[in-house]
Amino acid sequence: MPYVRPASALALAVACASPLVAAPAVADAGWSLGGAGGRPYVYAEGEPGTVLEDAVSVRNPGGRPLTVRLSGDHGERGAPGDSGPWIAFARTTGGHRIPVRTLAVTVPARTRADVPFTVVVPAGAAPGDHPGSIVASAGGRSTALRLRLRVVGPALSALTVEHVAVGGGRISYELVNRGTTVLTPRLAVRADGVLGRVLDRPERTLPLDLPPGRRVRLAEPWPHHPALDAVHVRLMVTAAGGAHASGGASARFVPWGAVAGGGTGLLAAAVAGAVVRRRRHRPPDRLTGGRARPDAELTGAPR
Repeated sequence: MPYVRPASALALAVACASPLVAAPAVADAGWSLGGAGGRPYVYAEGEPGTVLEDAVSVRNPGGRPLTVRLSGDHGERGAPGDSGPWIAFARTTGGHRIPVRTLAVTVPARTRADVPFTVVVPAGAAPGDHPGSIVASAGGRSTALRLRLRVVGPALSALTVEHVAVGGGRISYELVNRGTTVLTPRLAVRADGVLGRVLDRPERTLPLDLPPGRRVRLAEPWPHHPALDAVHVRLMVTAAGGAHASGGASARFVPWGAVAGGGTGLLAAAVAGAVVRRRRHRPPDRLTGGRARPDAELTGAPR
């Protein structure tokens, strides 16, 4: 079990150092950052309004002292319930320890320094997963240690698909995480034209993790869309925990360069007539049992 304990106030100890086994002298090279005890990440869990404590280890196997700059990034700036930096270190000034967002630590040669830090969970923090990281910079490079913070409370998986648009050889859209858990969305894409389906991409996992409250702008390439058609595109997104939503948009493709002149009006009229005929004879949507549904829907999301 990782060392994580709640506290009523910031209580940071001075960074302690312990010698490493003797290693070849390599100036400012090979230093590393990890969780206390060699953990590859830090996990913390607590209720809103609590303070959680842990530590990171900076290893300096080189032959001379190394100054490492540590900073915390909770990834929640400007989010609802945020009351300032969540991650803090302690700097001693005039005999008093002051919580700071960044801290410079000098690690002697062939030594490991354990640097404590706190995670202050705002009283208004939403339950669920809140990503963050501890970032260390030294010797011209930086590395980050992941912080997995979970605020205790009911878990809710919900998302929306918004601002769908078709054009420029792609389908653009936005995904918004309306719940309290990190989501890995899965996307399916369909498009129906005047004479039937013109695009059918099966569900696949998107290469992203979407934290609670985050919005991301994405696009699906569609370079081989119809040259002449009126289509309706529908995006269907699902995620673990029962989250699902859909969104859609309509577009008309007309090869204006090939029909310049008097033929343009005739072609546009033909497309419009075909759309009207298709709407009159369109069969019920198999997904809705014939009932009308909005382009974007949300299940279980807070309003």
